[in-house]
Order: sequence, then C-alpha cells, then structure tokens
Amino acid sequence: MAQSIDKVYEEAIASRLIPGFSLLAGDKDGNILYSKSLGSATTNPGRDLPFTDNTVCLIASMTKLMTSVAALQCVEDGTLELDKDVRPLLPEMGKYGIITGFDENKNAPTLSPNSTPITLRMLLSHTSGHEYDWLSPLLGKWRESRNEELWSGPTIEDKSAIPLVFEPGTGFAYGAGHDWTAKLIQIASGKTLEEFMRERIWTPLGVDNDTSFWPKTKESMRDRIADLTMSDGNGALFDASAVDLMFGATDCIGGGGVYASPTAFYTFLSAVLRRDPKLLSSSSYTELFHPQLDERCEQRLNDYIALSPLHTDYLGLRIPHSVRKSWSFAGLVAKDRLEGRFERGTTLWAGAATTLWFIDHEAGICGTAFCQILPPMHPPVVALHEQFQRGVFEEAKR
Repeated sequence: MAQSIDKVYEEAIASRLIPGFSLLAGDKDGNILYSKSLGSATTNPGRDLPFTDNTVCLIASMTKLMTSVAALQCVEDGTLELDKDVRPLLPEMGKYGIITGFDENKNAPTLSPNSTPITLRMLLSHTSGHEYDWLSPLLGKWRESRNEELWSGPTIEDKSAIPLVFEPGTGFAYGAGHDWTAKLIQIASGKTLEEFMRERIWTPLGVDNDTSFWPKTKESMRDRIADLTMSDGNGALFDASAVDLMFGATDCIGGGGVYASPTAFYTFLSAVLRRDPKLLSSSSYTELFHPQLDERCEQRLNDYIALSPLHTDYLGLRIPHSVRKSWSFAGLVAKDRLEGRFERGTTLWAGAATTLWFIDHEAGICGTAFCQILPPMHPPVVALHEQFQRGVFEEAKR
C-alpha cells in the first residue's frame, strides 16, 4: 500500500501537479496505517517551507465537521436545540425571503416572503434553503444587481444574509448553514467559535497550538502557514499566497475558516472515528453520522451533485452518480459500497484548497489528505486523493 501511494504522489510532485502534500490515515484502535509528507508548502520564491505534518493549512470546508461537533456539544449542554426555530436568534438570516427568478429588463430579483421555521438540524444538513452565492446563478445576479461581490464583506451577515433558494426543509443546496451555526454557538455560549472550539475541542485533544481561525496572530503557528498555489493541471504552478479564500472575514467562519496542521486535524478526525468521549456522548456521535435527509431532500442532493460539471467537481468527490448519497451533520454519506474504495455508510468531505477527509465506519479507518492547491477541488488532485483512500482501504481489508 505505502509504495503505491508514495509513487502516485511523488509523480504528482515531479510532474508539478502539486508542490507538496501531507497524508495521514489510521484505524479505530488508534494505529497509524500511513503517514507521509513530501515537497514544498509554497511556490513563493521568497520562502523555503517544506510540507510536513506540522505545516499549518487552511482546511476550508473541512471546518464544517468541527462546527457540527461544537453545535452538538451545545445541544448536550442544553443551550441549543436541534429542532427549535432559530430565526428569532438570527434576525438577519433569511430576511429577503426566497428568490424565485430574476427580471433582466428591470435588473431586479423576484422574491417571495417566507417565514418557515429554520432549525439547527436544517442548518447542519444543508436543507435550510441557503446556498452559497458563487454556486447559484440567481444569487449571482442578485449580488450584481446590488453592486456587491460574491460572498463579500467581513461578517457572516455580510456574506450570508442573502435570499433563500427554496422553502426551508424541502430541498438541498450547499450553503452557509455552518456559518449561521457559528453565530448560534456564540449566542448560546457567550464565546466566539475560536474560544469555544479551543476550550471544548482543541485543548482536550492537545492540538490547541496547531489549530485556529487566526493563525497569523499565533506565534506558535504564523511561521508554519502554507501558501496557496494555483495549478493549471499541465505542469505549471503559480504562487497564490495573495489569495484570501475567506474574502476579508473578521468573524469566525464556521463553514470554512479553520487553519490546522495535518497532525492536528488527523488527531481530531481519529477522535471522531473512535467516538472519543472527550468530545461527545455516544448518542451525539450517532446523531452526527446519521443520514439526515428524507426521501425528497435526498433526491435533491443527488440531482444537485449532477446539476453541472462545477457541482460534480466541487461536491461529488469522484464518487459515481450510481452511488446513492445522503448528508449527515458530519458530511457527505455514501449509502452504497464502492468496490476498492469504501464500504457502505462512509462519510467524507473536503475543503476548497483541495484537502479531503474520510471516515469508513465499517472498515474502521479514517484518513486525511492535505495540500494547498487551487482552483478549488482541482479534479486531478481530487483523483490523487482518491488513490490515497483506495490504498488505505486496500490495506484495511487485508
């Protein structure tokens, strides 16, 4: 296994698909099955930073798993409820109603008022009606009509107080549910999401010096931060260190703002696989991994992934459309087995800088693949990470 994974990643560096990477995988007993880091964490000619398992990386949407765990901790504390309407706590959320069309002649959206309750369960399951504006042509036109940039502004309200795209609870769209959840955690706990996660997740797991929303303010982290790199897929790599994937955020973005080292994130991922009681109770772990979508919303998810090449590349993780999918608070759920890659019920998700994690519950393994590559979810690199997952799965099934 190790030699085959080594080979494809070494070839990826040699062909200049990526400048460097870090991979970690292990089993439910806490054993490390595979660990490898190689190459550079920057293409900035002014820096020399090897890619190691201690390199600090933007994990982007892999943050969502941490935010879901934090939200369930609040549920355990009794400060939040999964099925209570949270609109009264978040008055800016959904205030524009539902966007149903756009009049090109008038340069104006068609908006329908809506007061359907939105619950924490919906926010964590992407069934709340929110969609990222960069994924929605209608929301893109709405932004443009207001002379606003996509996903712009420093606060969650700036970025995510936008029209809904369907009545809450009736569909699926990938959006800002975890960002609004960050606000709920702050209201419930009286702490920022950074403070809450540090107290309840990072410090208990011993990764508090390697994980933060604000690594540039941490002496222990700032010199280890990887730079983003742009790949054209044809052997050309360009320094993208000036790119800010959080677009000037000053709030803790619960859907994508955490930076962590591969070791720190793997430590968290392994704890979740092993259902470590330091984080959650047994029943909360069951809720975390339980597929949340009813039949209608599940069909919407599967249709959504197939909606366009962008949706398939960004959300599909190279899983065939024939594999039925659902969604849990943890992430994407593969309801079918995929020969040579994973067992039924495997949970996976990824981050915009083409990072990825998986938890294969039946095989008893988890793993994470780190690089810092753009464009987001760059298909050739996602294909590389698939080979990593397949190699670890093969080893586990020996």
